[in-house]
Amino acid sequence: MKRSWMAVLMLLFTVPLLPAQSKERERLEQCGIVMKEILDVPDAIPAELLDKAECVVVFPSVKKFAIGLGGSYGRGAMICRGGADYRGPWGVPAMYALEGANIGFQLGGQATDFVLLIMNDRGAKSVLKSKVKLGADAAAAAGPKGRTASAATDVVLNAEILSYSRSRGLFAGVSLEGSTLRSDGGANKNLYGKKLDAEDIILKGAVRMPPAAKALVDILNRKSPKNLSN
Repeated sequence: MKRSWMAVLMLLFTVPLLPAQSKERERLEQCGIVMKEILDVPDAIPAELLDKAECVVVFPSVKKFAIGLGGSYGRGAMICRGGADYRGPWGVPAMYALEGANIGFQLGGQATDFVLLIMNDRGAKSVLKSKVKLGADAAAAAGPKGRTASAATDVVLNAEILSYSRSRGLFAGVSLEGSTLRSDGGANKNLYGKKLDAEDIILKGAVRMPPAAKALVDILNRKSPKNLSN
């Protein structure tokens, strides 16, 4: 009888968490779908850039909302290569949020997927530690696309973050200057069951890989298994 009551109590305390956790798992799965669809297109993100990226941030189906002149709020995930020097395989993702008026102007009322490549240690550390304003706290630029896109342009060499968008099947580099990127603490707690910051998840190995992240991790490990930056 005592065991039965304990089982009932455990069920009562765990059931309310399931809907929120399910939402975050679904978001992670969507990140994997978006990343696979984009990387399977030859003229999308150049392989030479992905191979030099230390982290990738994916925001599926960001939508515009009307506040004043317009704005937007997207939720997704950030995933980095493992190890202190970002040289290992792709690791456990942390949930992130993207917000700002600039996004609203570019969306045109349509749901849009965004992919951000974080190209160096400085960019990665900035995004992991605190809320970052793109173009101010971290140098950001629209990423070049296509098989022959050169990674040697001044814009690419000087950028800490390269950003891309996909809407209605059209894929392009896009400027997100003025928008903010931050760790989504509530979503991380929902997904992993405890309060964690992005550094705990990505750098410190505080949690195991969630099954919902498998597609995202697999496509990145298949398409870009090694960090080829100098």
